[in-house]
Amino acid sequence: MAKADERERRRYLELRSRVAPRHPRLRNAARAFAVGGLICAAGEGVMTYFMRLGLSADQAALPTAALLVLFGSVLTGLGVYDRWVRYAGMGASLPITGFANAIVAPAMEFRREGWVMGVGARMFEVAGPVIVFGTLASVVVGLGWYLLAGPAR
Repeated sequence: MAKADERERRRYLELRSRVAPRHPRLRNAARAFAVGGLICAAGEGVMTYFMRLGLSADQAALPTAALLVLFGSVLTGLGVYDRWVRYAGMGASLPITGFANAIVAPAMEFRREGWVMGVGARMFEVAGPVIVFGTLASVVVGLGWYLLAGPAR
């Protein structure tokens, strides 16, 4: 019985290796690096602009993030950002513009169901768990820090 199972397993693995699509990992990594790098370089350019207006780096970070979220949302609405994600994968999904895409895309998909049950209910379908996990993780880390280092003085 064990030999038959082993033979079946080997036949399955051989068939799977012949039929399964090949993933060009190097090309995918290069695309992700290039597109993600371009998005981050654009963010640095926007932040430099705000700093030339007289803001400090800490002050310029918030309007930079807001502007990148706005750009990501608008490009998602125009259908451009989804093409970038298909082309570059995590290179387009990981920056803050990808977070905007994760919120806007489901909302647009279900807008015909109305503002409340469509847009409102579906907007955080993808991003909601990320926000909840991030909040809970920050509480756990903060409690750990407090227990190890003691209260701030």
